Amino acid sequence: MNLTNNLIIAMPGLADPLFEKSVSFICQHTEQGAMGLTINHPTNINFSDLLEQLDIPLEIKSLASIPVYLGGPVETGHGFILHSNDTELESWTQTLRINDELSLSSSRDILIAIANGAGPSNFLITLGYAGWSKGQIEKEMEENSWLNVIADNDIIFNTPTDKRWESAAMKMGIDINLISGDIGHA
Repeated sequence: MNLTNNLIIAMPGLADPLFEKSVSFICQHTEQGAMGLTINHPTNINFSDLLEQLDIPLEIKSLASIPVYLGGPVETGHGFILHSNDTELESWTQTLRINDELSLSSSRDILIAIANGAGPSNFLITLGYAGWSKGQIEKEMEENSWLNVIADNDIIFNTPTDKRWESAAMKMGIDINLISGDIGHA
């Protein structure tokens, strides 16, 4: 099973505090492992704060309060931008095309484009990413740590952050709040 372009939804019993009630978008899944971004754990940093730290002027003031998310525990000092493919600039480097609609970038160029209003119409910015070694995500899926569903851009970009966990599960027809986190008890 290839999970690229899937949302993985943490089961209620997942005890890892970094992934509790999380939804992660899987950007790439190969035999070597998987890489994704958690899309529902905002940090206390917003877009304006990030740009200020990088000395990038913000021309589009309405973007100032957009949250920056904790994408996962790996490379938390590095930014990643999941974005729509409706605008592409040749100067954007370090871009992975995930599918016809989405790409992942990690360059300063895309942040400048977004700040100037020349960037993609949809984007989500994270610090860090979630990574799984060879066979790890498959094992976690077998252990029922995660549910998975084909990604939905509306959940990624438009659903309020605090509703993404429930909304992703509802895409499968599951009310995740009715699933018990306890297992093996009679």
